[in-house]
Amino acid sequence: MSERLQKYLAKAGLGSRRACEKLIHDKKVLINGRVASIGVSVSETDIVEYDGKIINVIDNDLKVIILNKPEGVLSSNVREKKIPIVFDYLPNSQNQRNWISIGRLDINTSGLMLFTNDGSFANYCMHPSNTLDREYLVRARGEFNLEKKNLMLQGITIDDEIYKFTDVVEGEKNGTNQWFSVCLVSGKNREVRKIFQSLDFEVSRLKRTRFGPIFLPSSLQKGKTKELTEEEIGLLRKYGK
Repeated sequence: MSERLQKYLAKAGLGSRRACEKLIHDKKVLINGRVASIGVSVSETDIVEYDGKIINVIDNDLKVIILNKPEGVLSSNVREKKIPIVFDYLPNSQNQRNWISIGRLDINTSGLMLFTNDGSFANYCMHPSNTLDREYLVRARGEFNLEKKNLMLQGITIDDEIYKFTDVVEGEKNGTNQWFSVCLVSGKNREVRKIFQSLDFEVSRLKRTRFGPIFLPSSLQKGKTKELTEEEIGLLRKYGK
């Protein structure tokens, strides 16, 4: 379903339709990275930006759910051989188009995944401008010291890209294995594993425990889901702004 851009902006609270038309006329609004023009329409798959921020319309029918993803499950809606996929665990999973994944986890990573029925909200959550950080629990084997911690925080160049954590907290150590809690903002593929592996660690467990203000409930069993409340969705909208 699509609607005129000025109506979309007005619904998002940027002003009257006439005021929103002026914003468009002044070339202050982008659609999918390009300057918008008067008269265009937008759909739920479009990314609308104003003043460097994604604009998202509040939808009373918006739903967001948490899945506690088990290890060995693909973050995909395409089935490969007999490997289970995350959509197998979602409500009404026979109609996978009902749910859109907000980010991914690799097959060997467990923990918190978010899904929504609104494409624009999914784009909003994943856009870099919203600085929604993620927290992971890591068990790794290797020697940890202050120099390696500083490298994790300052950034490591891997395949011509900078990878880094915003926070690293040491946890319990058991023999050669040690637990860590790490946070990052970007959502690069296998970023946590790549940082540890580049510093000669072997990662044996990786679990996402937080996405922005949303924590994985300790009571939520693997493979189970929980719907977010309106208050929690509101926190997710405002986080990082």
